[in-house]
Amino acid sequence: MPRPLPPLTDHERAVYEWQMWIKDFGEDGQRKLKASSVLVSRIGGVGGTAAYYLAAAGIGRLVLAHAGNIRPDDLNRQILMTDSTVGSPRVESAVKRLRELNPRLEVVPVPENISDANVARLVDMVDLVVDGAPLFGERLPMNREAVRQRKPLVEAAMYDMEARITTIVPGETPCLACLYPTEPPAWKRQFPVLGAVAGTIGCLAALEAIKVLAGFGEPLKGRMLIGDLRDMTFRSVSLNRNPTCPVCSET
Repeated sequence: MPRPLPPLTDHERAVYEWQMWIKDFGEDGQRKLKASSVLVSRIGGVGGTAAYYLAAAGIGRLVLAHAGNIRPDDLNRQILMTDSTVGSPRVESAVKRLRELNPRLEVVPVPENISDANVARLVDMVDLVVDGAPLFGERLPMNREAVRQRKPLVEAAMYDMEARITTIVPGETPCLACLYPTEPPAWKRQFPVLGAVAGTIGCLAALEAIKVLAGFGEPLKGRMLIGDLRDMTFRSVSLNRNPTCPVCSET
């Protein structure tokens, strides 16, 4: 049975008034966001931007997974971090920044990166996953667990001036393992990144999550949007399921 949607307070109606004017969204969509929870991994340039705009949109709860402390080289792109908090845990800075924006938001900080040891527990806590992790060693377990628990997964990534995003819905779309059965051998943790490119794909990831959770618009199900921000060209390509995929072939 669907869970009942929480009512909006008068203050929430005032905060979200303009977005509730959007066709097919309305107050019902806003109440769906308030009732929803999202796991964001990690909260760097891509994931941090997605988390910020999910908080701004009125999501009810965010679970933020990211280990380690803030470094100076985070600051060109990680909008939840500040210069004054260099050396402190990333999740602590993120919680403070998000609660400044939306004090009604429930934030669950997890000072860990996604791993086989924690992925089932973290995915079980939420309705949807936003994947902004830089490593396939985190992305593939998240994909596997989202498929197992039948939770939607927004896959967002960037490199240099290129950005890619797709939305995985178990039972309906290809999963990440259909595209990458194993971790690409040459993939590196550090790569060229301009903050505005990471922020662009992070905004799109938040929008995909909002559409899926509120049930309006057309998410990128079975499609990948690829953007080259060097010349501002975008294309949408169709994705096919692998009928022998070890992760999703039986969903």
